Amino acid sequence: MEARTKVWLTQNGKSLIGKGKASLLQAIDEEKSLNRACKKINISYKRAWLMLKKIEESAGRPVVISVRGGNEQGTFLTDYAKEMLAEYDAQKNITHETIDDATFWEGVGLAITARNQIAGKVVDVELGDVVSKVKISIEPTVVTSVITTEAVKKLDIKKDDEVLAVIKSTEVMIAKK
Repeated sequence: MEARTKVWLTQNGKSLIGKGKASLLQAIDEEKSLNRACKKINISYKRAWLMLKKIEESAGRPVVISVRGGNEQGTFLTDYAKEMLAEYDAQKNITHETIDDATFWEGVGLAITARNQIAGKVVDVELGDVVSKVKISIEPTVVTSVITTEAVKKLDIKKDDEVLAVIKSTEVMIAKK
């Protein structure tokens, strides 16, 4: 028996993106063309436009920009769409790491080993709409944690806060002291 999950982002109770829409946004970002993106993920052009329209209606803002003519023509993601896609990927990775990590289920009591906690001081917080960057000074260097803006607000993380950088694989999570 194995656990399975699906990840999707919502905003104000409305679905923004799941696997299919994230695949479309990723293909657009890679191909810089809606037509080539459709071919890459094997969907019709009309279906792609309907998916983009639905994302934009839920988000209340554009997710693609189309440029016609010249050397710079193509279809490109807006900064908001890039942040949304980054947040989707981050949440998908966190969810799958948790489900796939057999030790997670044993350690739900939130015990954290000392070897992967490093004390530091917040030197900068770059808030985004969906994801944020928190820069932490850990002598002699600075590490950057990319976490949700919601988490930054819940933890009330701000410059000069003393925090713990919790290192797991390629991620840097944050715990407030």
